[in-house]
Amino acid sequence: MGIRVLIADDHGVVRQGLRMYLSLDPELEVVGEAANGAEALRLAHELGPDVVLMDLLMPVMDGIAATGAIRREVPSAEIIALTSVLEDSAIYGAMRAGAIGYLLKDTQAEELCRAIKAAAAGQVQLSPSVAARLLREVPAPQLPEPLTERETEVLQQLAQGKSNKEIAATLVIAEKTVRTHVSNILAKLDVTSRTQAVLHAVRSGLVPLESLE
Repeated sequence: MGIRVLIADDHGVVRQGLRMYLSLDPELEVVGEAANGAEALRLAHELGPDVVLMDLLMPVMDGIAATGAIRREVPSAEIIALTSVLEDSAIYGAMRAGAIGYLLKDTQAEELCRAIKAAAAGQVQLSPSVAARLLREVPAPQLPEPLTERETEVLQQLAQGKSNKEIAATLVIAEKTVRTHVSNILAKLDVTSRTQAVLHAVRSGLVPLESLE
């Protein structure tokens, strides 16, 4: 069964191009297209995609608002923000809303496919330079409930860019158990994405910035 992808962009030619690129990869299946954020939210509910490619500048509801709504209402869907310009404000907004990744629209097709597969596998891909920029926007974590030793181990593995499958193999636990630990980590840290959780881990000293891949 392929990775189910929803494309959200207000330009038809962009959606058509993305669909064409992704159709060349047998592991990916485009299940729907949305022309604005509100439509993306509706289709996320209806289609249950694994990954949403989200343009940030769209009418009716912009991509950042749509990202936040989908992460709250359809938490099984990971979101990759697509943007024309790598502006700090757009990255910060998408990160706060819960996006797991950020790509420029001129990204090569192969890199786009790799990013989608990584997001579907739960991999956080942050370079130390991008993480350093994002950290300026992340407040010091207030932990009402401390992480368990196992949750801390899972978070450290996440920060190293490992997928759920790789974490399960490293810690000798089931992949389903990894997903449960991640859900508990997000709830305890009061964040909506794995990316935010990793940034909190760096900010709180659980993970050194240099360990990010």
